[in-house]
Amino acid sequence: MKTNEVDVAAAVSYFYEALNVLFSGDTQAMKNAWSHADDSSYMGPDGLYLLGWQKIEEMWNHVGALKLGGHVTPAALNIVVGNDMALITCIEKGENEPDGQAESVGIRSSTVFRKEADGWKVIAHQTDVLSYLLRE
Repeated sequence: MKTNEVDVAAAVSYFYEALNVLFSGDTQAMKNAWSHADDSSYMGPDGLYLLGWQKIEEMWNHVGALKLGGHVTPAALNIVVGNDMALITCIEKGENEPDGQAESVGIRSSTVFRKEADGWKVIAHQTDVLSYLLRE
């Protein structure tokens, strides 16, 4: 495996570890996984469309406060790696436990990583929506 491929695989693993830690309320690992650039974008399971790190960070703070519980992993993971950009597509599978009720997760997801000075960072994330997370 080439260096970029190994580094991207590690960044993908870290992103999903951070997501699962986020479900306990700890936002720091997820914030570390993301680029803090103004061109970052988020279209997640809550139905939001956000541009720029400031808005994305506020959203992660909100999600952390929900303490969703549960665990999600990527299935059917496909990784495409370039010199300074990488794309993953997968099905995120697992469950959350909002309000103590188990809710199944099985959504399509795509995530773009960019090679930055401090490693591979998420610059875009898009998933299907989950009805229990929809926000207006």
